[in-house]
Amino acid sequence: MKVNRRKLLSLLGMSPALLAGSRVEAEEKKKGAGSEQKLTAVSPKGTPPAVQLYSMAPRASSLDGKTIYVVDATGFFGSNTLLEKMQIWFQQNMPGVKTVFRKKAGIYGADDPKLWAEIKANAYATVMAIGH
Repeated sequence: MKVNRRKLLSLLGMSPALLAGSRVEAEEKKKGAGSEQKLTAVSPKGTPPAVQLYSMAPRASSLDGKTIYVVDATGFFGSNTLLEKMQIWFQQNMPGVKTVFRKKAGIYGADDPKLWAEIKANAYATVMAIGH
């Protein structure tokens, strides 16, 4: 069975000119250039910035006498309940640890400078409930 390439390409929505090859290929053949064609590809994503690494915070020998903020960052259903349960656990198991519950203002991605300043001034550590 003989296939009509022109009709096949037109059915696929392609130009029959694809059969002829490109002008560059034809000119290279005339000039006797090598058969290997070199292409340069550029990623549309660009180049990501370098990742800055941070070391982990040093481990505490004890949380006794320390203040831990538990922050509901999104208001995700049940996150406040989880944080309340954490506070109860600390009261029962580590009574020397003070826990403070706060709800972050605004949506998850919004800044809350007042809360961050309070945490920086008063908290030894922070637990953020961000949902999901």
